[in-house]
Amino acid sequence: MLINTPLVIATRNKGKTAEIRSILKDYPVDIKNLDDFGPIPEVEEDGDTFDENAYKKSSFTARILGLPALADDSGLIVDALDGAPGVLSARYAGKNATDEQLCSKLLKEMIGKTDRHAEFKCVISIAVPTGPALTYEASCEGLITEKSVGEKGFGYDPVFYYPPLNKTFAELSTEEKNIVSHRGKAMAEIANEFERILVWLKQNMPVQENFPCEK
Repeated sequence: MLINTPLVIATRNKGKTAEIRSILKDYPVDIKNLDDFGPIPEVEEDGDTFDENAYKKSSFTARILGLPALADDSGLIVDALDGAPGVLSARYAGKNATDEQLCSKLLKEMIGKTDRHAEFKCVISIAVPTGPALTYEASCEGLITEKSVGEKGFGYDPVFYYPPLNKTFAELSTEEKNIVSHRGKAMAEIANEFERILVWLKQNMPVQENFPCEK
């Protein structure tokens, strides 16, 4: 019987976890997230780049749990706001802000702005407890709407309009979004070489030593 390789998604975000599970559903991997474990310390996402934060989360989670971990750091880069909210996207309206509050703050900051161009960026890090990690990244360009549209997705999806499909991300099905989104494209890269990633994980995971019982 084939034993699936465990992989912990370093998040408690149900929407993000569901997206990743959907993309990797055909591979021999047992995906869990932080809600599947007891309380663990929170990682302070104080990096200056998406790369730094993604690696910090994946490596910390892998070390704490002793399992391979996948973390992404994603954010919205808005030209008219000089790149904000950027790495602070999840905390743009406060540490425990709801998705609605995030969107409301962004729309308020965009009042009167004629340049609505924005880009979602995602960096994904897959780490093992000993430190090594693989990194993948992708982006998706669109426009900031003048009001929230759509009920699906999470985060800034209702205010991110994707011109090729004439919809906001919050109007797309999970399948549609996974094809075009920043995270979906990064995960597609991972899925395309997941067999090699599984080999890499097995090669880099620490081997548990067995000691004889002394009488």
